[in-house]
Amino acid sequence: MKNRPTLLVLYFLLGLILPLQAQQVNIIPQPVSLELKEGYFILDAQTSIQFKRGNKELAALAAYFANHVKEVSGYTLPLNKKKAKAIRFELTSMADLGAEGYRLNVSPEAILIQGSTRAGVFYGLQSLIQTLPAVRTNQALQVPAMEITDEPRFGWRGMMLDVSRHFYTVEAIKEFIDLLALYKMNTFHWHLTDNEGWRLEIKKYPKLTSVGAWRQEIPGSVYYKKDSTYQQPLTGKPYTYGGYYTQEQAKEVVAYAMARNITVIPEIDIPGHSGAALTAYPEFSCERHQQQAPNSALWNGVIDPLQVNLNYCAGNDSAFLFLQDVLQEVMAIFPSEYVHIGGDEVDKSYWKKCPRCQARMAAEGLKNEEELQSYFIKRMEQYLLAHNKKLLGWDEILEGGLAPTATVMSWRGEKGGIAAAKQGHNVVMTPSDPLYFNRYQAGPEGEPFAARYSINTLEKVYKYNPHPEELTAEERKLVLGGQFAIWTEFVSSVEHLEYLLLPRMPALAEALWTPLEKKDFNSFVNRLNSWHFPGWEAKGIRFHRQYYQSRTHEGNREVVQKPVN
Repeated sequence: MKNRPTLLVLYFLLGLILPLQAQQVNIIPQPVSLELKEGYFILDAQTSIQFKRGNKELAALAAYFANHVKEVSGYTLPLNKKKAKAIRFELTSMADLGAEGYRLNVSPEAILIQGSTRAGVFYGLQSLIQTLPAVRTNQALQVPAMEITDEPRFGWRGMMLDVSRHFYTVEAIKEFIDLLALYKMNTFHWHLTDNEGWRLEIKKYPKLTSVGAWRQEIPGSVYYKKDSTYQQPLTGKPYTYGGYYTQEQAKEVVAYAMARNITVIPEIDIPGHSGAALTAYPEFSCERHQQQAPNSALWNGVIDPLQVNLNYCAGNDSAFLFLQDVLQEVMAIFPSEYVHIGGDEVDKSYWKKCPRCQARMAAEGLKNEEELQSYFIKRMEQYLLAHNKKLLGWDEILEGGLAPTATVMSWRGEKGGIAAAKQGHNVVMTPSDPLYFNRYQAGPEGEPFAARYSINTLEKVYKYNPHPEELTAEERKLVLGGQFAIWTEFVSSVEHLEYLLLPRMPALAEALWTPLEKKDFNSFVNRLNSWHFPGWEAKGIRFHRQYYQSRTHEGNREVVQKPVN
């Protein structure tokens, strides 16, 4: 009996602590402002979704959310019907928040999501979704009472996916888009062409897909690199590999992404990385060799690069007309402000040997092949500008002089982005270290095969800041944001891609959205463990498990288990 007062105090303290623990909010990215209140909103059959009648944007969001609730609960929420409780979507002017900002107010009686644009309401909705069960478990749909005011730090929050080296179906692309949307990413950069495959139907040039979309692959070759520490011999019988998207399929992806506030930006590689296109139409190259679409053996010296067409001929006007025809069809599919033209890793040895390219240099007064590359890029820029599009390219487009209105995507570190910003150009930061997710995230012992140039850990990704110290405050305004990339030379399955993507993608999402002073890596990992890791696991999504602590119960005792990769 002596311990009764102590026990009463303990029970009292637990009564205060447990509700706070239960009200933990696990939203990623961390909102700018989040204040928990007392109580919960219980979402059940007595709940309706309310929005202004006649507003098609809000009606679409209401249908989107109702479908999600049905998946995780079985409830069919009525739209604009009188019920005891309501979830309301509202477009309203909010001068203190940007176009993607939102307010989310949850009380026991109602939920209100406000944004000045559809994008803002959509992002408020993603935060609400992250308070509900990730999968259907028949548990109560209990949302903590709270007030959130939120907006992103950067306007460009992107993913680049290479589908040339390995092809992914429309269904797989949609799954990746859904993941991007959940974490408030807004750009999907679709790398559609390269040496190893052309992936988009162009009706005026059908051989781009009938020929350029297919290659003879050799088992093992994708893991081989000459004079490297990770050699694997070329073995096995060659087989045909490839695939492409019809224009209707590409439009389907664009519409699916747009409904989730994601812009799809196509990349059509110009003037290098064009082996697949020049397999189909060798007349637009310098060498004009007949060839099969290059496979990964191209990079280990088995194929002589001087016997393979990899660049468009800068001295051949018909090559420019061909590219203009291609871009005409591309622009009709993709309504994005930008078209990415690559511009990276151009093998200028072709141009040095080509009489037509040398004649072009003489006629245009160009001093060297770097200036010839700049001429090529500027000529394509003028065509895009004439069609109200902007040119986006990798940082090699700085060589020989940057096109007047080009935006630079800086991948070889940040130096290209810094140089472009100092010249007054917009920049997207995507430095390979730490934002190439095809590189190892741990190990490499015990990890699936990946590029070894750097180990891009979860913590490195989380700590990345797209604002280099070398830029002034005014120059930093030209940094639109950041983007990660997954090149797929070594990534042949959806499961492998998911493993490389998660949880690094949510880490970058928070790095690009959340104010610096609000970022906390330990908090981020705790939120991953409380909702995101278990949700991915329940859905069968593969992810890197280094920081995952699963929770089970033995009797009344919670047991934390850290699985082995």
